Amino acid sequence: MPRQRERAQTAAAGPPVTPPATAAPDTRLRGLRLRRLLPTPTGTPFTFGYGAVLAVVSLVAAHLDTALVHTLHQGSSTDVAHLVRMPVLVLVASALWIAGGILSPYALALLFVLTALERRIGGVRTAGVFLLGHVGATLVTEVPTGLAVLVGHLPASSLHRLDYGVSFGVAACLGALAGLLGPWLRWPLLALFGGMLVTDLIAFTDPMTDWGHPIALTIGVASWPLVRRAHRARRLRPDG
Repeated sequence: MPRQRERAQTAAAGPPVTPPATAAPDTRLRGLRLRRLLPTPTGTPFTFGYGAVLAVVSLVAAHLDTALVHTLHQGSSTDVAHLVRMPVLVLVASALWIAGGILSPYALALLFVLTALERRIGGVRTAGVFLLGHVGATLVTEVPTGLAVLVGHLPASSLHRLDYGVSFGVAACLGALAGLLGPWLRWPLLALFGGMLVTDLIAFTDPMTDWGHPIALTIGVASWPLVRRAHRARRLRPDG
């Protein structure tokens, strides 16, 4: 009779209670991962601040007269003539404009690439990689132009070409970031971006810029030993 009493007690207690689903923590985890793709004031202060400045400049420029904006672009151009007279000013000013507008591919790439790189090596080093690509690719393309004009291989008008934007810095940061990714993501990313650059070179619509992008990418790839060392050091930090 004990077994019958156990059945009766079980029937009186009702059906077994199913524990609540645990989908909420998974949803929160996915949301956290998605938020880490975008810059934040505390997590990625350099990317957030720089992106905010670029957004403000782009929005203000959208409401200015087109002729005035063109004049500002010319004054910020990192052409040979400006680099000789005021190199620091134009190298900084040219990085405050986004060629193609705030929704251009390089503007969107800046947010995702610089955010990912800054989360791995910090804001100061990310700014260093960006500046190295921006300045290095500019000088490597413009100095030969000035020499070619000097010896008569190019017309004097080549000293005043329009050159501004963030694309060289973004290309360098993408090259640096690739060195911190796993091989399954690193090589497809480099192959995809490199293919785009080769396509631009074949089209040859803007030779200096088209050569500057692969140069900037190469600068980023050359920084792999430094960014990997910085990434390892950051991971070993108690607060990292």
